[in-house]
Amino acid sequence: MSRAHETVVDEQFGPRAKAYVESAVHSAGQDLDALEMLVRQAAPAHALDLGCGGGHVAYRLAKHARRVTATDLSAEMLAAVRATAAEKGLANLDTEEAPAEKLPFADGTFDLLGCRYSAHHWRDFVAGVREARRVLKQGAPAVFIDAYAPGDALYDTHVQAVELLRDTSHVRDYTLAEWALALEGAGFAIRAQRTWQLRMDYPVWIARMRTPEVSARAIRALQMAASAEVRAHFAIEPDGSFMLDIMMTEVVAA
Repeated sequence: MSRAHETVVDEQFGPRAKAYVESAVHSAGQDLDALEMLVRQAAPAHALDLGCGGGHVAYRLAKHARRVTATDLSAEMLAAVRATAAEKGLANLDTEEAPAEKLPFADGTFDLLGCRYSAHHWRDFVAGVREARRVLKQGAPAVFIDAYAPGDALYDTHVQAVELLRDTSHVRDYTLAEWALALEGAGFAIRAQRTWQLRMDYPVWIARMRTPEVSARAIRALQMAASAEVRAHFAIEPDGSFMLDIMMTEVVAA
């Protein structure tokens, strides 16, 4: 039976909500620390965590914002975020079930937006970025953090293939050029950008998404058949662990 993309995303992540709340890759990192520093300086009245997943951006936002709203497609993920927020004593955090492309908020509702490891799941990337701009006040800062595809087609094809095999809700890791085009086209001005590589521990990476064995074997087959250039760029290890390209882009709503 065919399913809408949003249903695929919900079915992939809902049952894995607890795993994403507890994930070491998602719950810590230099990017979260940098984001929190920006939020501390901005001290927003109302901040948005767009596509919150396990809620790790929202928890950081809630330390410095008067109010935080976390949105996600998955009701189960949002329930896990509410429970974790309660455990952390974050009474200023609420949730809203919604796709990134159709946010249920008025224009200019938020003073700051954070979006981390979400955009590569959106059905319509450009529409999601436009919605992010729409719900922000003019001059408000936003931070987008995600895996990105290298500009070289050889590397791009490899990363999209292994991402999709691991997680059927994956749409695309966008290139830095695609990010710039979407952000500027939506009315954002780019202020800063940094990139780095993050190690994906293959057994943990596969287990977190409960990737079927047939797909896990296909990933390993692709890795083992990869060219020397691909193996070097992603630093593919004997057990399948590898380095994923990550970007953090700071923008302002122009």
